Amino acid sequence: MNEPTESEPAQTATETAEAGPSDREVILECHKLSRDFQSGEIKLHVLRSVDFQLYEGEMASIVGSSGAGKSTLLHLLGLLDTPTAGEVIYRGRNLTKLGEEAAAKVRNREFGFVFQSFHLLPDFTALENVLMPARIGAGSMKWMREATKLKQRAADLLDRVGLGARQSHVPSRLSGGERQRVALARALINEPAVVFCDEPTGNLDSKTADEIFGLIEQFNKELGKTFLIVTHDDHIAQRAQRHLHMVDGVFVDRPE
Repeated sequence: MNEPTESEPAQTATETAEAGPSDREVILECHKLSRDFQSGEIKLHVLRSVDFQLYEGEMASIVGSSGAGKSTLLHLLGLLDTPTAGEVIYRGRNLTKLGEEAAAKVRNREFGFVFQSFHLLPDFTALENVLMPARIGAGSMKWMREATKLKQRAADLLDRVGLGARQSHVPSRLSGGERQRVALARALINEPAVVFCDEPTGNLDSKTADEIFGLIEQFNKELGKTFLIVTHDDHIAQRAQRHLHMVDGVFVDRPE
């Protein structure tokens, strides 16, 4: 991978793809964001001085092959990893220097996550899985006061994703598509401002993938939630309001 030089700066999302909605505020952005990994004596430049802006209420996608750096970017923006260099700004607040406790609060309260492998707790029911971020974020005293309300919200979300009759089922009794529906409901339980989806349809057949993405589109339009979706599936990526291509840790005009 060739590193950017001063005469050839790293390309940015706004330079290489249609700009975001001009009538919306920037909710999340990064400046000169880089992530290196050490493999023995070799340093891998997985993400290279990337600038990116995500607009409130939009659904944006990043497409690229495995190893392009798209999931690394998502993890950095979602505070699941720390950058080698650069800044992550959320609603004008620099998140890069947050301590782990403060970062965990932002992740829990402001962000939701949907992963390719679902990451459901196997011994908990669908309802309990959806509730988990709310229970963690509430703390013991708030949970005691608001448990009934939060349980009803979790049940309502499961109903909205078509699983109202299966909320007492553990993940092993659910299909792959049903597990991802639970994961999507879980991502929304704390009413986050931004939902990050890392290959949300990667483990699903085409019909089920279409259904899951339809739910994402529904929550984006009806609830105004901001979605950033990482995928290797160009068909899925094209359905977003704005789609970008990443190759070797930078945004490019088209996939190579």
